Amino acid sequence: MECAGNGRGFFKEFMGRVASGTQWRLGAIGVAEWSGVPLAAVLDLARVKRDTPRDVLNVLIEGLDSVKVNRPISLEKALEDGTLLAYAMNGQPLLPDHGFPARAIVPGWVGINNIKWVGRIEVRDHSIDVPTTTTTYVLEGPDYPTKAPLRLQTLKAAIALPWGATLAAGRQAVSGFAWSPVGRISRVDYSLDRGATWRPAPLREPNLPRAWARWDFEWDARPGEHVILTRATDDQGNTQPASIPWNRQGYGYNVPVPHPVKVT
Repeated sequence: MECAGNGRGFFKEFMGRVASGTQWRLGAIGVAEWSGVPLAAVLDLARVKRDTPRDVLNVLIEGLDSVKVNRPISLEKALEDGTLLAYAMNGQPLLPDHGFPARAIVPGWVGINNIKWVGRIEVRDHSIDVPTTTTTYVLEGPDYPTKAPLRLQTLKAAIALPWGATLAAGRQAVSGFAWSPVGRISRVDYSLDRGATWRPAPLREPNLPRAWARWDFEWDARPGEHVILTRATDDQGNTQPASIPWNRQGYGYNVPVPHPVKVT
């Protein structure tokens, strides 16, 4: 589960353009094992009409919190394997902070769709417009004139080192994670020369769809200031891009990140 703004701080750090919101690097994400009831089974019991449009945002999920946070997903996504009303996390009943008694789990879509404390689900035969699809969680900027609502997260890779880490000279094992919103990670490459050349980093098991895949490589670290870039590719043929357009709310940053490392 990943915040839509994960990586937001890089718009300022590497593009020189500030995006509004918490200036995350790549820490606004977590991975867990969820247990629950398929949302499709609940909608089947509700006898949703067969001719209901499937590709528009028309299944509204609403929480019981004081502000009743809500957001619609498409019926197609609601019926997909893996979309759940979850009641357990890592084999234990949900804690109140995680949405007890039930929360939505919408794999691959941005975090706002995983509504906690679910109290109401509404299905309509047309798109449902709410602030989380018209004002917040939309792509807005010079390259996004239509303010399209966010759906999918973006493919990313991250190094498991503090930002600006200091390492001793010599052989170092560098490791990290990669994740895709639509499949398994098929490849991770790394660069020690700011992207001029790339080498493959071995992947480790387990490698599950839409979850962290671990990777690592050996580095003969020499004294000085360095940057390490990592770039993920998934089994659907997607690869992290070399650049993306800025957007006002800082969503979807997934350009390979030059992670600074000092070797002493």
